[in-house]
Amino acid sequence: MARYLLIFTLSLIAILSFACANPAANKPKASVTNAVPETNPAKPAGAETLVISPDNSKVEFVAAKVTRSHNGSFKQFNGTIDLLGNSAEQSRVTIDIETGSVVTDEDQLTGHLKTPDFFDVAKYPKATFVSTAIAPGTAGGPAYNIVGNFDLHGVKKSITFPATIQIAPDNVSVNAEFAINRKDFGLVYPGKADDLIRDGVVIRLTLKVPRKP
Repeated sequence: MARYLLIFTLSLIAILSFACANPAANKPKASVTNAVPETNPAKPAGAETLVISPDNSKVEFVAAKVTRSHNGSFKQFNGTIDLLGNSAEQSRVTIDIETGSVVTDEDQLTGHLKTPDFFDVAKYPKATFVSTAIAPGTAGGPAYNIVGNFDLHGVKKSITFPATIQIAPDNVSVNAEFAINRKDFGLVYPGKADDLIRDGVVIRLTLKVPRKP
């Protein structure tokens, strides 16, 4: 009887694991290294400043445990694109995210993410990203690799991720979808023993920032 119970339990875990495929598994993984000096923290001379806000952009994520995945986003953030010479490579992106504005598809999870188990929003109310380099991707066209310092949960690292950037007369759009390892930023809460949280988190950035006429 015990043997059959063990087989049933293992089979159930396998079925649940299969049913909730890892959403980060097939996404490009951001490379993570030590933070790099921000050599030019000021606005580039002659740059056009475009304002990033929740009115024109989205900052979303997908996280998962063994049994299911969750969609989430941040509702309050602000930032700028300092666009120089209509060139992505010469420009800079900065964004500040209010961690307390996190929302997910489950109210209980939303509340839990704000606690010291995860974002600890009372201690770390903001996450920030400052680009340090934007380079053309190997595919050419609108494909780029964005490098920048990401400060989350009191841990500051340099991350590199792929993005598409399109510069039009009336707006600049930046779209990126990539995975990071939450443990790289000190988010190590394991979850329940029978429903562990996956390390990979998908980040989805959708920016469409208007230019002044």
